[in-house]
Amino acid sequence: MLGWILLSVIVVSLISLVGIFFMSLKEKSFSKILMILISFASGAMIGGAFLHLMPEAVESGMKNIWILLIGGMLVFFILEKILHWRHCHKKNCKIHPFAHLNLIGDSVHNFIDGVIIAASYIVSLEVGFATTIAVIFHEIPQEVGDFGVLIYGGFTKARALLYNFLTALTAVAGALIGYYLRGFFNMGYLIPIAAGGFIYIAGSDLIPELKKTTNISKSIVEFAFLVLGIALMLLLKVFFK
Repeated sequence: MLGWILLSVIVVSLISLVGIFFMSLKEKSFSKILMILISFASGAMIGGAFLHLMPEAVESGMKNIWILLIGGMLVFFILEKILHWRHCHKKNCKIHPFAHLNLIGDSVHNFIDGVIIAASYIVSLEVGFATTIAVIFHEIPQEVGDFGVLIYGGFTKARALLYNFLTALTAVAGALIGYYLRGFFNMGYLIPIAAGGFIYIAGSDLIPELKKTTNISKSIVEFAFLVLGIALMLLLKVFFK
């Protein structure tokens, strides 16, 4: 069972390397699609939080999930302030705080995915396979968006790819902890906290960047991809519920 769990989370982690498809693009070409990726990431984060993470928390029967959601938003607000004070005390900030926040939020999210995959395999091999497939289809749009967020936040393509992969490896840690410490801790409480983090990043950092676009045609395209991100999360909810 542990072998299947580890194989599944490693496959899921490798999805973070999807950004390699954008490595060959020239800066001018990539800059044209960067805001589209930001739009898509915003929709994927909002859709992931409200359509996947929070319903999962509600169905689990956990108490005080909405307090944990608000707490997650406040935690990420405080983290952003700390990152801003520490890294952006000068006039020019090469790496924007929201890029680091995205890494933190994605790490928690991937950790939860690992816990969920491990728990699913413990139920049965069939449930484990189904959950892994659902996570894979969920991660593809998420990782594409995350790559764009890191680039927009100041990371180079190579560094964004590396850090995205490192955060994806927290799924392995989540799977091992979920497998060996099952019955001792309720890892489910991380779900609404992660949801709060994604809502905060999308609402306070990414969407305000999209509002800076004044060109009507570009604004329509960005809005379309934001909706597309949400719609894709909804489709995943329908087909893998």
